[in-house]
Amino acid sequence: MPSKSLVTVSVRDARASEADRLWIERVYRDYLDDLAPLNTGIFPVLGEVGHREPDQIARWFGDPSAFPLVIVKSAEPVGFAMVVRAASGAGAREASYRMAEFFVSRPSRGLGIGNIAAQLILDRFAGRWEIVEYLRNPGAVSFWRRVLAAYTRGNFQERVANGEVRQVFESGRAARVSS
Repeated sequence: MPSKSLVTVSVRDARASEADRLWIERVYRDYLDDLAPLNTGIFPVLGEVGHREPDQIARWFGDPSAFPLVIVKSAEPVGFAMVVRAASGAGAREASYRMAEFFVSRPSRGLGIGNIAAQLILDRFAGRWEIVEYLRNPGAVSFWRRVLAAYTRGNFQERVANGEVRQVFESGRAARVSS
């Protein structure tokens, strides 16, 4: 298994390449399959309510407040993320950005790729962030707690309510240096 220190990870805008969009469409079902056992009640019914995976992805790519990203390891796509800029108004006071989706393919997990990608994304979109995980997804809760504790040096707020874990914090290189 490759050493974590030798892993080269980058993040790129998926809108720049049709190949990246098609890759996300191909692996989106894997993402949904990972979420289905969590019994959130949302993802398994996409097909039942007239939403299909391509429709969901088309919404991401058509939304000017959304940033679909591809996570790349050594020039090969291994994951995706979707960052959403908060609309101006009440919600924008709490967070400028929200991590709407974050996925690393199964063969690429456990190599530090998700951690590096998350840090690159948070640096890229400097500002106030909100990340929400379902309590039923202990892997995601553990991942984001670990990433945010290291990234912010523990300087984030966390609330647990209504079956969700919600973290709010400042991102960007300046926020990390000053904390």
